[in-house]
Order: sequence, then structure tokens, then C-alpha cells
Amino acid sequence: MTFSLDDALRLDAQDPLALFRDRFVTPDDDTLITYLDGNSLGRPPKATQERLNALLTGEWGSRLIRSWSEGWMDLPEQVGDALGEAALGAAPGQVVVADSTSVCLYKLLRGALALRPGRNEIITDRHNFPTDNYVVQGIADELGLTVRWIESDPGAGVTAEELAAELNENTAVVTLSHVAYRSAWIADMPALTALAHQHGALTVWDLCHSVGSIPVQLDATGADFAVGCTYKFLNAGPGAPAFAYVRASHQDSFRQPVWGWMGGDTPFAMQHAYRPAPGVRRVLSGTPPITGMIGVQEGVALVAEAGIDRIRAKGMALTDMVVRLADDWLVPHGVRIASPREPDRRGGHVTLTRADAEQLAQRLIDAGVIIDFRPPDGIRVGLSPLTTGFAETWRAMRIVRDFAAADRPAQSTLAEADVA
Repeated sequence: MTFSLDDALRLDAQDPLALFRDRFVTPDDDTLITYLDGNSLGRPPKATQERLNALLTGEWGSRLIRSWSEGWMDLPEQVGDALGEAALGAAPGQVVVADSTSVCLYKLLRGALALRPGRNEIITDRHNFPTDNYVVQGIADELGLTVRWIESDPGAGVTAEELAAELNENTAVVTLSHVAYRSAWIADMPALTALAHQHGALTVWDLCHSVGSIPVQLDATGADFAVGCTYKFLNAGPGAPAFAYVRASHQDSFRQPVWGWMGGDTPFAMQHAYRPAPGVRRVLSGTPPITGMIGVQEGVALVAEAGIDRIRAKGMALTDMVVRLADDWLVPHGVRIASPREPDRRGGHVTLTRADAEQLAQRLIDAGVIIDFRPPDGIRVGLSPLTTGFAETWRAMRIVRDFAAADRPAQSTLAEADVA
């Protein structure tokens, strides 16, 4: 049965998160039909705009350097604790907001490897996000380690069977994404973490496409380390600082490689010798980016207010609608659904593939339907529950249908059984 516009309008009317859309800045762009790329960059909250203005006139503008001792110094851990509670299932004292995702990942991987001396292998996914794989390759080259690549299904993700086949007594660290950036496959974090631990290895999880979109339970699943960005579903702004999670039981022995004064035990003592700060603060290196930190703080506050379970429920409903419409409207035109069909295995976006996806994506963007393209042939439809409605998504999918029907490439004239 076709999913109708009336169905979408009914879901909008019943949506308990509908009013949150008014809490975000409305774009001054008459050509924009709908924004379906919040899984890459979230919309700006009005509260962030107000806080940044207050920063310029108050904390920075009036209090100046005194603001460091009046609260700025504590923000990395304060915001980290709020994030841990709202979206990560992490008790206080284990999450800190620090550098970019790449830098945080480097620190955590190096620190985790140091906790497993004598082991010389890292396991990761061949189809993981490029920066993750680049960091892994760089560390392996730096330390003379071996990388064992899991050849996962690009339309899904790493399974327990695939990980078990690679684990051995030389495995030091397993690093994987919780939600695959291409397919939105949700990895079985508890099972994969338990497998790694059975072989004496540690886990470093990438939560970039999880945090603020689906519930995460780092403490309960036994995860050792985790990292994630804040500018997607947390709406913290372009280039906003990432976060790092270090399980409490590892903190006393954890040593990250980029020693900086903000990660020391007494930053303003100006000591010659470095001594790491107690707890998760030792992940820090340089001065915290206060403007970006404010974006994270306000984004986390919105997620906490909305509730991660309600966010997840709406996200599942949005992605389900997109999958149903794609089956009815797009599959007949050579489009394949390259995300899991089981809602509980699918994160906050749906990937559609066709040979001409790059050209089709650009035509959609030019028409005001903002999605993104991922090589070689994927269009990601990102559904951000706090800022995306059902009817606008339905209308956007109708435009996708019209473009796909008009521009179907010759190489897509496959048997329907091949693309269903």
C-alpha cells in the first residue's frame, strides 16, 4: 500500500517533537525545498546563536580573560558529562570534548595500543570512514604494526562472524563504526565488544553517525574507548570539537601521545615536566575551543530535552517512510535501497544507489532537495528528527522519483529482480 501525503501529514500532526523545529534558525533561502543532509551538518539552533552573541558581549567581551577561571576551563568535562548522560549511556567523568574526530581517534588508538604491549595487530573495517582508516594506517606505519582488514558488505557492516575470523592472540585493538557512514548499518556493539575482550583486545568505537540519533550504551556494553563528532545530529556547528570516551577503569593507566598543558595536572603551574591530569581530562592537549564548545553544549541540551528514545522513534518512522516510498517510486527506475531493511539495524539515514547517483544528486541539490552523494554510487537521505518533518520528506521523495524517472540511465535497465 502506497504511503500517501495524507499519511505523512497525519504523522506530522502526531509528532511529539514537531515543535523542536521552531528552535532552529530558518534558512533565508527561497529555493530550499527540504534539507536531508543533517547527517553531515545539522541546522543551527537559535539557542546557539543567542549564546554566541552573549559570548561576544559578555563572557569574552566584558569578562575577557577572567572567563577562564569563571567557567571556561571546566567546559570540556561539563559538556562531556552532559553528553554522556543525554546520548551515550556514560556515567560522569568518562567523556570529554576535545579536538577534531581525527585527532581524538589518533589519541585513543595510540593510548589503547599502549595498554596492550607485545600485541602488534589492529583490526578494522575496509569500508569504514576514510579518516578512520587513514589514522589506522598512519599509526600502523608509525609503530610497525599490522592492520587486519575486514572485508565487510558495503551495504551492511561488520558482523560477529567476520570479526571472530580475524581475532587472534596478536590483536591489540579493534576499531569500528557503530553506524556505517554509507549504509547506516548499526553494528552489534555488545557482541563485537565481547568478542574483542574474549581475545584480550580493546575496542575503540566511532560514534559519529550514532550520537544524537540512536541510543548508545557505552558503559553497559563494556566499550573501552569511543570518539564522535558533534556537528551532525548534535547540531553543534561546522568544525565543532569532537568528544572522547575513556572507560573509567582505563583512566589511571591511559596515556595519550599528544601531551599538552591543558591535559596536565596543574596547567598554570607552568612545570617543566608533564604530569597527566587525573581522569578523562588527560585526553586534552591544547586550549579548548570555547566558541565551538558552546555549540556542543546547546546541541546536547536540545537532545537531552527531546529525549534520545523519542528521537530514535521518530528517526525510525522517517527512515521507514523513505524506504517504503523508495520501494514504490524508485526501485522501478533502477534505484536500489542500500541500507538495512530491518528498522532496528538502520541508523538515521537511508542510502539509495544507482549508476548515475553523482549526477542525480547534483540535480536534486540544484532543485532545492539537499542530500549528499557518497562514491561510488550512493545518495544518502539524512533524516534529523529534531529538524525534519514527514510531509516535507514525502514531497522531497516525490521530486527524487520524478528526477529518477526522467533521467534513468541506460545501464540501469536491469531485470527488476536484480534491483528489488
